[in-house]
Amino acid sequence: MAVPLGRHSDRLTAVRALHAAKGRREQGRFAFEGFTLLQEAVYSGFPVEEIYATPETYESLPLLREVETTGVPVFLVTHESAAKLSTLTSGTGLVSVGGIGLRGPDALLQPTSFSLVLADLNDPANAGTLLRSADAFGCDGVVCGRAGIDPFHPKVVRGSMGAIFRLPVAVSDPQSLRKAAKAAGMRLVGLSTAGDGIEGQEWGRPVGLVVGNERHGLGAWEACCDRLVSIPMRERVDSLSAAVAGSIALFSAARNELRAKVKTTGAKSRMVY
Repeated sequence: MAVPLGRHSDRLTAVRALHAAKGRREQGRFAFEGFTLLQEAVYSGFPVEEIYATPETYESLPLLREVETTGVPVFLVTHESAAKLSTLTSGTGLVSVGGIGLRGPDALLQPTSFSLVLADLNDPANAGTLLRSADAFGCDGVVCGRAGIDPFHPKVVRGSMGAIFRLPVAVSDPQSLRKAAKAAGMRLVGLSTAGDGIEGQEWGRPVGLVVGNERHGLGAWEACCDRLVSIPMRERVDSLSAAVAGSIALFSAARNELRAKVKTTGAKSRMVY
């Protein structure tokens, strides 16, 4: 049974604090908005901790009653309170909260892993898109640079389109990443305009793709990489966005792996390249 909350409830204050990275760190939680993300979380088996909805939203979404039966508390809030919980210009009337399960790179990089490394990306839209691409192209997890964007920033979560609920996420610095990769026998491949052309590159597991900062590239993370690859472009084009370049490289790696699997085992996949 949904529980009505007054506008001065401490619960609402705590959820509003999740708008900022400091609040997310202190509480070990993050908030996400709307029906689509809640549905992705529930169907991905992500442990939702609590839900806040306007009465109209509660009545119109059977999923909320379904989630209630699993023991997740649903709180009814006014439209005014819902707007304050939202980071969007036009709120959805639905905000959910879940726990942040960050790991160290040693727990994520394993001898059979295909991982994405976001080397201090700052743009949440790029990070969200790359999480989505990593999920689509078969990555086992994502490592985010400690000095970069918070992977649970609201814009990253929205841009991931549910990938944040399915992919394990770790935070690391270059030295810790290199140590963990070495222990797992993993090769790290960095995206760089100075690298060899990506076509024909081998991507056998374990392997990690390292995508650099939008403005400064790989920087200190380049020293972690075993090799560098680049994406061929017209000479008049200086560069691609981190999200586009990273997605192309992830696709290339996934295609390489699938073709090798089909060639050796005759295995089939719904992914067609």
